[in-house]
Amino acid sequence: MDAYPDEEKTEDYLFKVVLIGDSAVGKSNLLSRFARNEFYPNSKSTIGVEFQTQKLDINGKEVKAQIWDTAGQERFRAVTSAYYRGAVGALLVYDISRRQTFESVGKWLNELHTHSDMNVVTILIGNKSDLNDVREVPTGEGKALAEAQGLFFMETSALDSSNVSLAFQTVVKEIYNILSRKVMSGDSLKKDAPSMGSGKTVVLQDGSQGGSDNPPPEPKSGGCC
Repeated sequence: MDAYPDEEKTEDYLFKVVLIGDSAVGKSNLLSRFARNEFYPNSKSTIGVEFQTQKLDINGKEVKAQIWDTAGQERFRAVTSAYYRGAVGALLVYDISRRQTFESVGKWLNELHTHSDMNVVTILIGNKSDLNDVREVPTGEGKALAEAQGLFFMETSALDSSNVSLAFQTVVKEIYNILSRKVMSGDSLKKDAPSMGSGKTVVLQDGSQGGSDNPPPEPKSGGCC
């Protein structure tokens, strides 16, 4: 019997993921449902930036997702480039019961592309699928926009937790898959990547994204179960 314990360390990756979208679409509740399995029906917008770090196991590797929430800043148009800096993933959220939030998607995509230093793996989220009776944005319309923009797409409910974990996992797995392809092809990571704490900071320059040409590792639309 080998007297020495297995000293091979699990690689530690830290991916910064941002939540963006209009105020009151449920971004904070998506994060609290995913990170702590909690939901706050009367939650209020807070000023500042909040984040949670979640560990995920992907192909035997420990991956940490540092998920940032705008926490109300979007109401004051104060979401700055510092918020996006270093992000390799984004959840762009709208409320299926408020068409105005869906019409803001293009604005948020422009802001993401303006302030991000890299190609960010992005999933379009139609949240509050539990409000199907007052739906203003059909599932097909959200899916069509996502396909046109080359994004992943899913409908979620922070209230009943439908597809919440799957949405975050889809983004993190795709980031990891892009990284793996870069490593396999021998590409080196960018040297001037911003530091995000312990672990390997990752900069993605692979153009791969969701959409019809490159479907996500999980089903690309969650429906509204």
